[in-house]
Amino acid sequence: MGSEKKDNKFTTSYKPITIRTTDGSTLMGKINIADNSRVSDMFLSPEPFVVMIDVASKDGVHKTRFVNKAHIVWVEPDEIEE
Repeated sequence: MGSEKKDNKFTTSYKPITIRTTDGSTLMGKINIADNSRVSDMFLSPEPFVVMIDVASKDGVHKTRFVNKAHIVWVEPDEIEE
C-alpha cells in the first residue's frame, strides 16, 4: 500500500505499520521510508523518533505522531496491496 511521489528534491514511499508502545497504546498509520529501504531500516537508524502520519489510535484518526523509539515494544509492517 505504498503511495509514491517523486519530484526533483525527494521521493516518498509510505508504508503502513502498527506500533505497540510501552504504555500499551497501539498506533496504526504510515511511515515514509526512503527508496530501496525496508521498514526495519527505519527502526535501526540512529534518529530517536519515528514520524507517523494518518495515525489511528484510541485518541482519534488522521493524526501525525512523533514516536520515541525508546518507547516502542513492537512494530508490525502491514503488507496490504491496493
